[in-house]
Amino acid sequence: MAERERRSTPPYGGVFVARSQVMDADDVRRAIWRMSHEIVERNHGLDGVVLVGLQTGGVALAHAFADALQEIDGASPPVGTLDVALYRDDIGIRPVLPEAVTEIPVDLDGAIVVLVDDVLFTGRTIRAALDALNAFGRVRAVQLAVMVDRGHRELPIRPDFVGKNLPTRRDEMVNVSPSGVDLGELVKDGR
Repeated sequence: MAERERRSTPPYGGVFVARSQVMDADDVRRAIWRMSHEIVERNHGLDGVVLVGLQTGGVALAHAFADALQEIDGASPPVGTLDVALYRDDIGIRPVLPEAVTEIPVDLDGAIVVLVDDVLFTGRTIRAALDALNAFGRVRAVQLAVMVDRGHRELPIRPDFVGKNLPTRRDEMVNVSPSGVDLGELVKDGR
């Protein structure tokens, strides 16, 4: 969950306190490199592939994938961003944070969209992203790339490309950044 959501999402709200690092910066780079190879292999190249990073945690990862794909295949697919706040089914429970940008640089009709997010948890964000994608055309296929799959799915959604499967308790939080993946909790008011 990105910092802006953590700060204002009841009942969570608070400051992330890391308990342990489960991936360091090198592990994250290797996972991006491996998943990028898997994207090329699964799609027989990058023809028609569009990367779409989910706001906010998936955007930096989508750009990291684009850089890796450029090195691997000599071509970098278009990269877009998608804010799914208005498509969520928990809009009454979580605040709508309109500061994130949706920018899809190409027509998605017939494209293979690789949705990119930092953490896959219940699957509700991905369901919202699938709804949001409909506004941008009829895609040929949607694939999902996540750095961390932490389980606890509430919807039948499964990632195609995973950096790390990390079983967690429901009350634990996972923080993904270029410096690594940390497991911890949210602490209210610094306590």
